[in-house]
Amino acid sequence: MPRVMWFVIAAAGLVLGYLIYSVFVERVFGLQPQRTTPAHIHADGVDFIKMPKWKLWLIQLLNIAGVGPVFGPIMGALYGPAALLWIVLGSVFAGAVHDYFSGMLSVRYSGANVPDIVGYNLGKIAKWVMRGFAVLLLLLVGVVFATAPAGLLAELSVDWVDWLDFKVWLGIIFLYYFLATIVPIDKIIGRIYPFFGALLLIMAVGITVMLFVDDAGRFYHWAEWGVNPHPEQLPLWPVMFITIACGALSGFHATQSPLIARCMDNEREGRLVFYGAMIAEGFIALVWATVGMTFYEDPAALNASIKAGTASSVVYEASHALMGSFGGLLAVLGVVVLPITSGDTAFRAARLTIAEMIRLPQLSLFKRLSIAVPLFIIGIALSQIDFGVIWRYFGWSNQTLAAIMLWASAAYLLRHGKLHWICTLPAVFITAASVSYICYQPSMGLGLSIVTSDIVGAIFAAVCLGAFLIFGRRPIAGAPTNV
Repeated sequence: MPRVMWFVIAAAGLVLGYLIYSVFVERVFGLQPQRTTPAHIHADGVDFIKMPKWKLWLIQLLNIAGVGPVFGPIMGALYGPAALLWIVLGSVFAGAVHDYFSGMLSVRYSGANVPDIVGYNLGKIAKWVMRGFAVLLLLLVGVVFATAPAGLLAELSVDWVDWLDFKVWLGIIFLYYFLATIVPIDKIIGRIYPFFGALLLIMAVGITVMLFVDDAGRFYHWAEWGVNPHPEQLPLWPVMFITIACGALSGFHATQSPLIARCMDNEREGRLVFYGAMIAEGFIALVWATVGMTFYEDPAALNASIKAGTASSVVYEASHALMGSFGGLLAVLGVVVLPITSGDTAFRAARLTIAEMIRLPQLSLFKRLSIAVPLFIIGIALSQIDFGVIWRYFGWSNQTLAAIMLWASAAYLLRHGKLHWICTLPAVFITAASVSYICYQPSMGLGLSIVTSDIVGAIFAAVCLGAFLIFGRRPIAGAPTNV
């Protein structure tokens, strides 16, 4: 089989996953199209605003698709074709399921943020743990998704305007994030995202077409099934499953879905908006993992480019080589759009999560500023830390949050007598990966051997599964009963 067919089969797998498995997931959840959505019940002109389905899908896609489905798959390409399997299977059976339930449960719980969703299904302790994880992750996302595009924009503008360096671009991006965090969602986000979406499509489609035109005979030319070609000999399990988060499974998405759940007109829209956006993100991840395994001569060359300036160097080099100066510019701008359109909503979601924690209504501009200003001071301070360090913490906290959200979704299904395994199995899987990773990681974790780390991860996941099956049916005090 020609290796180019790997890409075709993977892309087809994503499409079939949406056409078939999403329908099954929707039936398990159980739609109530006649149910009034939060956009109608709590309409406030700031966060609860009914918007058309096409715009909701586009905003959701841009919200969740930060640098994760670009940078993560580029770094994940160092592990070879196993990355393609994780992107496809992870997107269909884990990531899209996670996103669908985080969105639809928010709809059922009157637009609740992820900590409340978790609390209603796993209890108060889990709710407070999730609050801490959610705010931490959102801050890390906001920082990562400011520094990454600032680096790319600095590379683009260095030959044009000397003073537009990294720090200037970082300041401009943080200023935009601040404005998007405090103004009503339809004033900036709802208006400029269609333009950003056009750039995103140009990037994904353009790079894909040029791979077929210029590099059709080189698809995955150094990749071999069953071989881990990583130049630094990092173990595929669990590191690859943490490295490729967005584009396969990402807890960050659970913090974004409630923003859209508050703007949905009818529950029927959930399959396209939540499940469909994740499948589209999976395709973006597939494209950039393919670039890594196709454009570069070998894993060492890919790794050298990443080391030279993070994965942004790969984006810049590959885009210009494949699409020329102008096309490369549009492709890079498309990649820049991804983090910017996730960083703004990350800070917005952090503001709303903290507001719910301290019970501070957000209709008043002064009250929104009272949370937003300290958030951005902390974010700007974190942006001075090495990108590689921030990314590792982001990856682990991201997948840990995904595990918690999947356990909450599984508990919801179990308690309602529905097929909980569609959430339980991916929850067990990513729980084992996250625990193994934090045990193994030498710089931020315990630095245990990989064998010991894998055993600890497997035992911890098994204990979680046992506790879930034993205690998961117990009612949670204070949880809504009409869902």
